[in-house]
Amino acid sequence: MPTRILGIESSCDETAAAVVADGREILSSIVASQIDIHRQYGGVVPELASREHLRQIVPVVREALSKANLTFQDIDAIGVTQGPGLVGALLVGITYAKTLAQTLNKPLVPVNHLEGHVHAVFLEAHKAGKWPELPAVCLIVSGGHTVLYEVTQDPTQPTFAYKRISQTRDDAAGEAYDKVAKLLALGYPGGPILDRLAAAAPVGTPAPVRFAPTKTRSNPLDFSFSGIKTAVLYHLREHCEYGSEILARQEALKRGERKFEQLLPLCSPQTLALVREFQNSVVRDLVDRTMLAAQQFNAASVLVSGGVAANSQLRTTFEQRGQSAGIATYFPSRALSTDNAAMIAAAAYPQFQAHHLAGPTLNANPNLKLA
Repeated sequence: MPTRILGIESSCDETAAAVVADGREILSSIVASQIDIHRQYGGVVPELASREHLRQIVPVVREALSKANLTFQDIDAIGVTQGPGLVGALLVGITYAKTLAQTLNKPLVPVNHLEGHVHAVFLEAHKAGKWPELPAVCLIVSGGHTVLYEVTQDPTQPTFAYKRISQTRDDAAGEAYDKVAKLLALGYPGGPILDRLAAAAPVGTPAPVRFAPTKTRSNPLDFSFSGIKTAVLYHLREHCEYGSEILARQEALKRGERKFEQLLPLCSPQTLALVREFQNSVVRDLVDRTMLAAQQFNAASVLVSGGVAANSQLRTTFEQRGQSAGIATYFPSRALSTDNAAMIAAAAYPQFQAHHLAGPTLNANPNLKLA
């Protein structure tokens, strides 16, 4: 009989629940997004996120069980995100998970959200029938995190071991996407729309500005994205010709016109070239440092996860560079790249096997470290 774990995720603005068998087979995965709520503010509002989690947590868990054709009693354990994340949002998931665990007399497994992103890659790899070879270098890149880890495993232990290689010194990559999209009046979240607009830039249109690679003094593998965001800001301030189209897009957003097809006609070739140069710079920085780390740590595989891992150019560039270097690269599906509970249930499975359980005193840790 497989071990079926109910995963609960509420670290930011996605209320999610899933059931995963033996850490590999997804029986159900339900995600209630809050994007429409936070979009008008240009980012996540913690208080609103907590309220929405309170509203969604019960129906989302029930739907996850229903889709898996299971009852609460059929679950072997409950995995829940302990951190990192927004403290109020985390507490909603943890409080509900603790209540379920005590009521049902089921084991409770605390999960690091970042480890969940690592296991999202392995979930996808299992479906493809190709397991990533360790040691691996893993890039977790999202709106809140840009960090590199070395992933290893003692053959006698069910859990992975992690060593942090580098991190961002300021903005996360996804945060830079959101802020640049806001400067250009392209809506929230910024990543998906900037990715598509970058691909739509006319071939041959020169970049209106060039962004130099960022240098980090203490650790050359560290990331930094605040500089490129500020460079875009200064470029827009110095060139008033962007003003009229930015105003036109602001009006479009007020009318609810946020789709790529609606915003593309309001973007000049110069704006599209600017977006393309911004994305080229971010992708180049992420790939260059990750591949350098893979070389330095003699990694057999490169894993890439987190919301920005859904970026089409990032995926293509990693695949090309990995093939050239002879290093296999692995991504989760786009659905598993963003926050979800399937990855939490998957990460909970080896912790459950190792008897790393929690009791009624489990609390949220918004700054929880993976390594």
